[in-house]
Amino acid sequence: MQTSIVLFTCDLRLSDHPPLRAAVHGGGQVVPLFVRDPAVDRAGFAVPNRLAFLADCLRDLDAGLRERGGRLVLREGDTVTEVCRVAAEADADEIHMAGDTSAFACVRERRLRRALEADGRRLYVHDTVGTAVAPGAVTPASSDHFAVFTPYFRRWSEQSLRSVLDAPRAITVPAEVRSAPLPERGEVSGVSPQLCAGGETEGRRRFTAWLRSGVHTYASRHDDLAGDATSRLSPHLHFGTLSPVEVVCRARATGGADAEAYVRQIAWRDFHRQVLAARPDAAAHDYRTHRDRWRDGKDAAAEAAAWRQGRTGYPLVDAAMRQLRQEGWMHNRGRLLTASFLTKTLYLDWRLGARHFLDLLVDGDVANNQLNWQWMAGTGTDTRPNRVLNPLAQGKRHDPDGAYVRRWVPELANVEGAAVHAPWKLPEPERSRTGYPEPVVSLAEGLERFKRARGRS
Repeated sequence: MQTSIVLFTCDLRLSDHPPLRAAVHGGGQVVPLFVRDPAVDRAGFAVPNRLAFLADCLRDLDAGLRERGGRLVLREGDTVTEVCRVAAEADADEIHMAGDTSAFACVRERRLRRALEADGRRLYVHDTVGTAVAPGAVTPASSDHFAVFTPYFRRWSEQSLRSVLDAPRAITVPAEVRSAPLPERGEVSGVSPQLCAGGETEGRRRFTAWLRSGVHTYASRHDDLAGDATSRLSPHLHFGTLSPVEVVCRARATGGADAEAYVRQIAWRDFHRQVLAARPDAAAHDYRTHRDRWRDGKDAAAEAAAWRQGRTGYPLVDAAMRQLRQEGWMHNRGRLLTASFLTKTLYLDWRLGARHFLDLLVDGDVANNQLNWQWMAGTGTDTRPNRVLNPLAQGKRHDPDGAYVRRWVPELANVEGAAVHAPWKLPEPERSRTGYPEPVVSLAEGLERFKRARGRS
């Protein structure tokens, strides 16, 4: 009887899963396999929030497989070594997995293909598992990738998406293939207190609820910080408990400008992956350099620490940074503002911010995180690389009565209305009672320093 392996990576679901569908349709037995690779730990990506969410995802995936007569096989060790070992144990001829774009994933795929072929086995890599449109599926005439989003989105929108696949009804797993115990969220220390739950079941519940009650006001409310009107589906897209193809198809089926505005955000996600696939060094190096000489030294280190702690003296920045620590997630408008503040008001290296985000974000991945940071630092694909987001103007526009700030900065909970955005203007007795810090730098000084650094003053 033929046996196939499905290697799960960032695609921890049963619905709309091309590698799993191909393996099941091939007939015979299937080994659903996930490998906990210590190389991920060594690279600094195995952080508490994502490990806790991963534990939820693996347990939910195992439960779904058991409902269909199967089970998840977990191994720990080098991915290539463990896949080859399982293939030998199960006498598997075919291994199916999703394509990915990071440098780590590409090296893993090449190593795995060589090792399997040496054993007379075949590796099948499936596109559009983690993206709606495959990286490289659309390219401009003069380059191997789009460097500007708008023309990319135009072409992306013209693509016909593959059909959404149902989850398999039955899966038979060879009894002799052993599994390590599945992890539990409670085993992970250092998790953000309000971290959301993981798993396909939770992801599909959230998505269905979002389509019923959230997507219809997305265009007008997605920047409303206090309203918290985004989908919060990014962790599920990162871990693949939701399919981008299904998300786009179901959102489009609801119709309207709001649904299209949401679909545009999925296209941004695909855009970053096609950039990283073509320029893998952009994960650590400027995509477009301005030869920045980022500040360093004691003052810079102190300001970076204040930024991480949410004590910069600018309430909207600090609220977003505290939300990140508390939830392992941050509102998208907050991400833009905090990144602009670090790189352009403090003029500190975008890599410092990107690393801190990856240390805490449950949805943190190389493509979205690094390239969004570069976008805000002006070293990436932004066509206006010197734009600066003013926290006071952002507060007036996206948190006009200060509700978001009061939610996350309790020192200022008794400051009423828009005054919460500029506590340094409060009368002295009231200001002292808050215990809230003075601004680490004036906005005017930070802006002038940035302009000088970029040769624009």
